[in-house]
Amino acid sequence: MIVPSRGRPQNVAALWESWQATTTASADLLVCVDDDDPELDAYRQGWEAAGGCDGYRLQTGPRLRLGGTLNAASRVYAEHYRAIGFLGDDHRPRTAAWNERFLSTLDGLGTGLVYGNDLIQGRLLPTAVAMSSDIVRTLGYMVPPGLTHLYIDSAWLALGQTLDRLTYLPDVVIEHMHPLVGKAPSDAGYEEVNSSAMYAADSQAYEAWVRDRLDNDVTKLKELMERG
Repeated sequence: MIVPSRGRPQNVAALWESWQATTTASADLLVCVDDDDPELDAYRQGWEAAGGCDGYRLQTGPRLRLGGTLNAASRVYAEHYRAIGFLGDDHRPRTAAWNERFLSTLDGLGTGLVYGNDLIQGRLLPTAVAMSSDIVRTLGYMVPPGLTHLYIDSAWLALGQTLDRLTYLPDVVIEHMHPLVGKAPSDAGYEEVNSSAMYAADSQAYEAWVRDRLDNDVTKLKELMERG
């Protein structure tokens, strides 16, 4: 599971605690931090405090924002894992062996996407998601190009529904600790990505992807599925 994070080492520490309590060894956690993050040392200290274990990796690189970071990391790791997923640093897995449920669902789908209940959007949006790695390998992206932060979950929903390979697991809880519902304080990061300018830019990029690429991308995936 890929977790892009900026300025919130304390969130990653809380996520790691939840991860340890609920996740089996079949999943790895990759935390991606910008190399110009003012809190970079704190992230490193947190990783060291966690024991620097193989199941928890800390990766630094240039700031690419959420969509760009997910695409850069997923293109690399899709070659080595049968599934690739996303968690925000404000998500908390609550259901024991949730990752096994995700993997078994994806194994049943063959090619597809799966998501759980974030206790805010529920079925409406996959705010945390996993997908079969062949999607990334075939399309060349995890997030449609042009999306910076918003409408990414809408794109995953549209892709899965149009492909008819999307499963929602209501009893698998991955709680979203978001300021929207008072589960966390707001900060500069939330304010930046929820600005009117960000909404305008990402909504336009999303609409362009739906209009110009979605059907073609789904056709590519259906051809992949037909080849078996």
